[in-house]
Formats: sequence, structure tokens, C-alpha cells
Amino acid sequence: MTPRRFVSILAACTLALGGGAAAAAPVEAAPPGAQVLKKAQRGLHRVDLKVKSEAMGGVVPVTVLSSGGTAPRGTLYLLDGADGGETVSDWITKGGAQSFFAGKNVNVVLPAGGAGSFYTNWMRKDSAIGKPQWETFLTKELPPVIAEQFGSNGRNAIMGLSMGGQAAFALAARNPELYRGVGSLSGCPPVSNPANEAYVRTTVAKSGGDANNMWGPTGGKRWRANDPALKLDALRGKAIYLGSGTGAVGPLDLTVKRDPKEGPADAQIAAGSALEAAAYRCSLEFATKLTSEGVAFTPGFRVIGTHSWVYWQRDLPEAWNALAPSIS
Repeated sequence: MTPRRFVSILAACTLALGGGAAAAAPVEAAPPGAQVLKKAQRGLHRVDLKVKSEAMGGVVPVTVLSSGGTAPRGTLYLLDGADGGETVSDWITKGGAQSFFAGKNVNVVLPAGGAGSFYTNWMRKDSAIGKPQWETFLTKELPPVIAEQFGSNGRNAIMGLSMGGQAAFALAARNPELYRGVGSLSGCPPVSNPANEAYVRTTVAKSGGDANNMWGPTGGKRWRANDPALKLDALRGKAIYLGSGTGAVGPLDLTVKRDPKEGPADAQIAAGSALEAAAYRCSLEFATKLTSEGVAFTPGFRVIGTHSWVYWQRDLPEAWNALAPSIS
């Protein structure tokens, strides 16, 4: 979830990532429900897939960063925020994931096209979002494809930023047998109280959608079913990372390169500050709940930092260090 969706401004901080021209590769058989239509090599350790999904009713772009070969290794699913890229994950174009994970013995799976969706199974067709079935795709259809194409040791973790951070915890709590680790950067995992439900509804609305089509009316069972704060026992024993900045502006906010088309720099900074302050409040609320119930986690709270890639890039190594042992 980036400031642009809320106040029509976004700090543009795109990293130039290396990668060769696309090269066609043979496509192997996929399990029922998913079919790899195209497999393109974009760099030494990067492959872009086009995965036809029965659940999603279409083709989903998925980037995989891998050390190569099919030797068993752990898998990290990495989710975008509310402004996620349509064809390539923002973790690739903005977050530096390709360079960070180069040489690491892990499959990093980065789906694209999830903007405003909360990576969940929608109840009804929405005029803007459609009726995606992200949970089914990510938990049932995609893991066998990744194992077949890239090798797997059967150990998975999931992490996301902002909207994707909430989704990561919801998916882990709803599918505890699938994930051994879960993380959120600047997210708001709990959703079933009024303030946090408002955050979800606003996020969906900024993408043109209606959250009633996603989880139904206020206070309904779908909201509770996707609230990890109500399923803490399902998270117990997992590797957990929970982080956010306070929203306080720091030197990085003043020196990062910004796109003037997205509005005055001061307005961009103010928007990022407000969004991060809200994420900080919600993440602290969730941290307090985890602590009170005796669920261990690694905190990543910063006294400085706004809702910006310049901070998430710096959080990634700490978050990875917290989750990596769970899937190695």
C-alpha cells in the first residue's frame, strides 16, 4: 500500500536491476488447476512464469528467484502492497529483491497483479477487482508448480509489505500446515475491529473495489475468518517477523529521488508519514496481542521511517534473517 493510492502521490524510487533478454524454455507438466504457459529466463537467477490458474480464471504473472537446478530448497512467497505491479512484482522493480537474494539457496516466489485484492478469495465479482481466488491459487495451485519447476524441501514461508503483510498473516493463520514462517513490513494484520476494518475498506476502495464483495458486510464471518489476531494458536511456533516505522520523517526521506509527476516532495513525504503511522499503530496492537498470548516473534520496529521503499529495502535483510532458519 503506497501513498499514491491514498492521496495521488507516490515516491518513485525504481531500482535498475540486471537481467538478460527473455529466453524461451521448455515448459514441464503442471498439476491440475495450474498450467505453466510460458517460462522466460530473465537473468542468471530469475525466471518469469505465466501461470494459467483455474481458480483465478486467467493467467497470473509470477517471478521466481532461484539459485538454479532442482535440488530441494525452501520457498519464500513475497507479496506486494496495494499498488503492486500488474506484470512484475514491485519487489523486483522497486525493492531490490533480485540483487538481495542472488546466490541464496531459496526459491523466492513473487506473484504480480494483486493490487487492492488482499490476496484473498473474493466472495462476489467486483467491477474493478473481479473475483480473484488468491488464497486458492497461492496455497493450493502454485506450490506444486514451484516444487516441480524449481525443487522444494517442503518448507515454506510467506511475507509481504503493507496490504501484503496483512495477507501474509491471514494466509499463514488459515493454512498453518503450509507455512513455517510469516512476516509483515508496515502492515496491519488484525482486521476485525472498526479502525482496522476501515483501513482495509479504504485500501480496496482506492483500487476502485468494494470490500463488501471481498469479505461481506461489517462484522461478518469472513472478516473474522481473515483476522490472524483471532487465530493466534495457528501461528504459535512459527518464525514470525513484525516490523514498521513510526512515520517520523528521517534523512532518507529528504534525500531519496522523487518523481515530480507524483506531486510536491513535501506532499509525498506527508502522505508516507501518515500511512506509516497508521501501520505502526496497528502493528503494535498486533504485537501486544502476540505477546499477551505468549506467541514469540522478532520485532522490527523503527523510531524513524515512512511508508516507502527506501525503508523496506533496508528491512528486508533483517526480515529474511528471521524467517530463513524456518525453511532451510
